[in-house]
Amino acid sequence: MLLERELLQSIGFRNVREGDRVTGFQLRLRMPSYRGMAASLIDGVAVRVGDLVDVGPDVPLWTLQGETYTLRQLWDSEGARWPLEDAAVITVPFDGGLPEGVHEVSIELRLRMSYIPIEHQPSTYRATRRITLSPETDGGPFRYGVSLYSFMHDFGTVMDLETAFAHVADVGATGIEILGEGHVANYPEPPTAWIDRWFALLEQYRLEPTNYGSWIDTRLHSSGPNARDLTAAEGAAMLQRDLRLAKRLGFRFVRPKIGVVSSDLVPHPTWTEAVERSLDLAHELDVVICPEIHSPTPIRHEVVDDYIGLIQRTGTKHFGLLLDTGIFQDRPIPLKPGELPGQRPAFLDGIAVDPADIAGIAEYVVFIQAKFHDIDDDLEDQQIPWRPVLQALKDAGYTGYLSSEYEGERTPWRAIEQVRRQHSLIRGIAATL
Repeated sequence: MLLERELLQSIGFRNVREGDRVTGFQLRLRMPSYRGMAASLIDGVAVRVGDLVDVGPDVPLWTLQGETYTLRQLWDSEGARWPLEDAAVITVPFDGGLPEGVHEVSIELRLRMSYIPIEHQPSTYRATRRITLSPETDGGPFRYGVSLYSFMHDFGTVMDLETAFAHVADVGATGIEILGEGHVANYPEPPTAWIDRWFALLEQYRLEPTNYGSWIDTRLHSSGPNARDLTAAEGAAMLQRDLRLAKRLGFRFVRPKIGVVSSDLVPHPTWTEAVERSLDLAHELDVVICPEIHSPTPIRHEVVDDYIGLIQRTGTKHFGLLLDTGIFQDRPIPLKPGELPGQRPAFLDGIAVDPADIAGIAEYVVFIQAKFHDIDDDLEDQQIPWRPVLQALKDAGYTGYLSSEYEGERTPWRAIEQVRRQHSLIRGIAATL
């Protein structure tokens, strides 16, 4: 598993229990040196959390390679090591633990280097970072997951598949959502070894596959002298290929992103036939096809009416609606550096769909992508009004997944903390509805 660049890791920041009592909290540290070292060279770590905790370097316990030590035990140890590739788990005794939310965590780590003159020792590493404590609230009637789309640009550069799984599980999520062409090795024919690894990670991190993202590329042959749109038969073949792969990987829902013919995302007219040709297979595989309702398309729109019309006409239980919460955005996304007003699509300022509109389509909604862009240090979402959205979903009887889909700034590793914040925020709200 890959580590974050920060000395203070976000993963693993949680309260710890002994029986029914919360006895302290844990955090993880990356080795700041260019090499691993013997544990006896560690001179401790001081930890401060805001105005709540301030302990000296001899207080925290250290867990290295599965073994836990006091600082004195580290000094007396033989063979214990802190490898470069492993994070050290630091446990700070603190009766009752930390409250949920974002905390400013500061550490002062001391290491002794034998090859540096003793008058300059110990080497001291200081770091301060805001980290969200993993939520413990059950989050009311909903289930919680994460789309690996949240980690776009991190995945494959600073994050591998296991690291993604670890971060999803660390926020207490139980579901994992992927994009077929974004996350499956050698798509659409993943090696057997990759599939075995996929299921091993699901078991290790106790996650279940939720929604599988696929595409019907209607403009696949749109260039050149023989340019043409995709036929319904070809679109059905694409969809059916992904239905089979999704089932092979354990997914229950498949979101086909269908080519569009207008700025309000009206799908290509072949979509109906492509889907209807695939309903028998979806039934056979017990997989639900669920196109998304995505900004700038509101709930009250012909696209949604047509989707519901297909359900009513065919009586299928294997086609439904996926709601993207970006449609409820009611405040603009800030302009990027150098970006001028009017240079981007207007819907990025939000189309502010009324959450009350959920009631009219709730019986057809099978999955929620919990789209968001930025949650600040006070756990306030800057674009999405979560309380009325979650209240409307609860009132409508929705008890399925809320799958985090971060679509904000793509600075490396930022998405990790943003997903942690969203889970803390929406679980906290849901628990009070």
